Parts: sequence; C-alpha cells; structure tokens
Amino acid sequence: MDNFGTVLTSGQNPRVKNVVKLRQRRMRDSSELFLIEGYREILRAVGAGVAIEQMFVCPEFFLGTNERALLADVSSRQHPEFFHCREHVFQKISYRDRPDGLLAVAKQKHRSLQDLELVKNPFLVVAEAIEKPGNLGTILRSSDAVGVDGVIVCDRCTDVYNPNVVRASVGTLFTVPVVESSSEEVLCWLRKHGIAIVASTPSADSDYTEVDLTGPIALGVGTEQLGLSDQWLRQADIKVKIPMRGVADSLNVAMATTVLLYEAIRQRGLL
Repeated sequence: MDNFGTVLTSGQNPRVKNVVKLRQRRMRDSSELFLIEGYREILRAVGAGVAIEQMFVCPEFFLGTNERALLADVSSRQHPEFFHCREHVFQKISYRDRPDGLLAVAKQKHRSLQDLELVKNPFLVVAEAIEKPGNLGTILRSSDAVGVDGVIVCDRCTDVYNPNVVRASVGTLFTVPVVESSSEEVLCWLRKHGIAIVASTPSADSDYTEVDLTGPIALGVGTEQLGLSDQWLRQADIKVKIPMRGVADSLNVAMATTVLLYEAIRQRGLL
C-alpha cells in the first residue's frame, strides 16, 4: 500500500490536535475513542476486531517491510480514514521515544461480567485499583502469556485504554478478555459461579507454592502501595504470600502477578 491518504504538514491541523487530546482520560471517556501506536499493537487490535476509525502513517519511521501489508489489511477490512504525516507531525502525535510510523484512533469496546465466557475450570485475574498504567499493561501481558480466561479490573484508577496500558501490554489488551466493574459486583459474581478468590498479601501464612491453585480461581492483586483492600481480604478463600529473602518486603504488583500466574499454570500442568 503506497497511498497513505490526506497529507498532514502542520502540527496545528485540527486532526492532529484531536489525536493529542486523546492522551487525556477525559477526552477518551467522552469520545469513546483511544490511541493505538505501534506495529504489533495495531496488528493485534485488527486481529481482535477492534474498530479502527483513523490511521496516521509516517513511512519514514517504518522499521521494516511489514507495515505496508498491515495497512493494506486494515484498509481492506475496515476502510478507516488514512492520513500521511510528515515526520515532525507524527512526532507530535506519537507518545513514544522511538516512533515506528503507525498510530491508530480506535473505538473503545466495553465488556460486562456477563460477557465473560467461562470454561469448566475458570482461571481469572482480578486487579483492584491499579494506579500505574505500565503495571496494568504488564499484568495483561503476563495474563496473555499464561492463557487466563479473563482479567477483571475493579474500582479502576487508570482506564484500560490509557495509551501506556496499550503500550505496556504490547497489544495483549486485545487478546485477553478484559472487564471493568466494581468490587461489590465482582465479589457477588465470583460467588455465584463458585470461583475461589486467591488473595495475594504479605500477611498470609502460606507461601504461594503451598496452596492448591488447580481449581476455579480468581487471583486477586491490589494497589501498588497498599495491596488488596480489606474488602477483598475478608472475602478471600485462600491467602498467599511470595517469600522475600532480602530487605524489600514486597514485589512490584505486575511482577508479583506474573509469579503467581506461572505457579498456577505449573500446578495445572500447562507448562
């Protein structure tokens, strides 16, 4: 594909300004749009059926030869508006230190708990009030790696469509079923479906390798500073800790989640 649409030569173009505004949560919430930047991220979004409304392209920043094939695929599947950006214009809309010349504006898609398709032995992650987009994105990436059935974001502090969530997830935001809901609704839903809550907390008596993680479970992880709230700890069926041998008394929430996820799939015979 060599026709990249309308040429944008000015950073003051209204189209450019609207893209920059989508870095703000208020604009994402009101427009129901969000940004996807990068070849792998857009490739996975298109594969998952995410609705692409606009594509901003700068061939001078392409890193390889696959970008044109991806753009042709996007064009044939969805027919979004295409804009050919000059380098300085693309640098203005990019939120990466090293842009690769591809940025999409896409439509948000929201799932409810009822949209989750539960298998016979569900394996879920519950992330309560995660504050840092990079951590939420990494949790999604690890969840994709082990094949969880869904990630439930409770009492969100950052929205899943934050550009840095998309970036840190490397597009796995689009490959893992993600639901946003309140803690109260999620707790009731888990009880209704007989899914045990496994709470990660440094105050637990049992190490994470000492408990049975082979049944229907939801691994619960909480805020970076305080961990899971008392509400979740009171409702937990199982509490686990990750042993700490040094002076640090806790792990980064995304790292802790990854450790727990791999122990769960080890026990389930999936490694």
